[in-house]
Amino acid sequence: METTGTEIVRMFETWSPQSLAVEGDRIGLMVGTLEKNVQHVMTALDVTEEVIDEAIANKVDLILAHHPLLFRPLKKIDTDSPQGRMIQKALKHEIAIYAAHTNLDIAVGGVNDMLSDALSLTEVEVLSPTSYIALKKLVVFVPRTHADGLREAIGEAGAGHIGAYSHCSYSSVGIGTFKPGSEAIPFIGESGKQEFVEEIRIETIVPQAILPAVLEAMQQSHPYEEIAYDLYALEQQGQALGLGRIGELEHPLSLLELAEKVKQAFQVDTLRLIGDSKKTVKRIALLGGDGNKYVQTAIDRGADVFITGDIYYHTAVDAIEDGFALLDPGHNIEKIMKKGVAQKLSKLVQDAGHDIKITASEIDTDPYQYV
Repeated sequence: METTGTEIVRMFETWSPQSLAVEGDRIGLMVGTLEKNVQHVMTALDVTEEVIDEAIANKVDLILAHHPLLFRPLKKIDTDSPQGRMIQKALKHEIAIYAAHTNLDIAVGGVNDMLSDALSLTEVEVLSPTSYIALKKLVVFVPRTHADGLREAIGEAGAGHIGAYSHCSYSSVGIGTFKPGSEAIPFIGESGKQEFVEEIRIETIVPQAILPAVLEAMQQSHPYEEIAYDLYALEQQGQALGLGRIGELEHPLSLLELAEKVKQAFQVDTLRLIGDSKKTVKRIALLGGDGNKYVQTAIDRGADVFITGDIYYHTAVDAIEDGFALLDPGHNIEKIMKKGVAQKLSKLVQDAGHDIKITASEIDTDPYQYV
C-alpha cells in the first residue's frame, strides 16, 4: 500500500500535534513536499549536511527532525553556503524535511518524558504548563444487552480516565422510543411501528484529542444503525501539557551521585555541576534544550536540582547565591528523541497497517569537543 508523507505526518501529529508548539516556533514542513510516496523515514536531532548525506546513502524519503533546519528566516538560498547546499541536496534527492520542535517537547511521551523515563523518575508532573487537554462529556443510549460491551469498548479506546482510574462511567436505566421508517433496517422493531426499548444511558468523560477514536469504538460496538448520543464541552481542565518535567528519584542521592547517573542515562562523558556536590537531592526538575528561563520555576516547584542545557554563566552564579543546584549535560541530550520517535512512529504506522521503514540517524551532531 502506497503511503504519502502527508499520511505519515498525520499519524505522527495524532501524538505530537503542531497546536502544542509555543508561539512563533518554526515547525512543520521545512523542505520538499509531503505529497509523495514515502518508504523510508529517518529521525534526527539536527539536520546537518552529514545527516543529509546519510539520508541520501540510505535512500531516505523523509527526515523527521527535532531542531528546525530553517530556525531563522532565509533572505536567499545561496547554494554556495552550507545551508543552501543542504537545501539543494535535499531537493535534488527528493528528500522532504519536517521539524517537530516544541510540540515534541510538550507532547505526552515526547522529549521531556523520554528524559524523565531515562532517569526513572516517579510522580512526574509538567514543570511549566502551557495548556490543558480539553474534555468532552459523551452520553450514549444503548440497549441493556449491549451496555457492557459498549462500556468496555469506549474504555479501551481511552474514555473514562480520571486520575489513576480508567473505564469510569455512570449508567442509568430508561426507555428509548423510536419508529423505524420504510427504508430503515432496525436492530429492534418493525417499520412503521412505535417501539419502546429498555436502554442504558452511559455517561463518560473523553479528552478531545482521542474523541474520534472513542466515537469509532462506540459505533463499532453499538447494535443500532442510528445511534443516539450527545457531546458536551466541559469547563474543568484536563491533563496539563507543557515544557519540562518534575518528579522524584526512587532514593535520595548526593548531587555528585546524580551527576554520574545523568551521564550514564544520557550517554554523555562530561557535564557541568553547579552547587554543593554533597547536597542531597530527590525532587528533580528537568527540561531538554535551553532551560535558563525556567530555573526560577524549578525553585518555585520545590525541586532540589534542575537538569537542563546551555546554562549561562550568570544563571549559574545566581543559582549558587540561591543555594540551588544545576546540572548541565548539554543540549545534545535531546538525541534521545531519535530512537524514541522512531519507536513511537513505527507503532503508529504498523497499527494503521502501513509497511514503512523507520530508522534513527546514527550521526553525532554534537558541535562541541571537550579537550
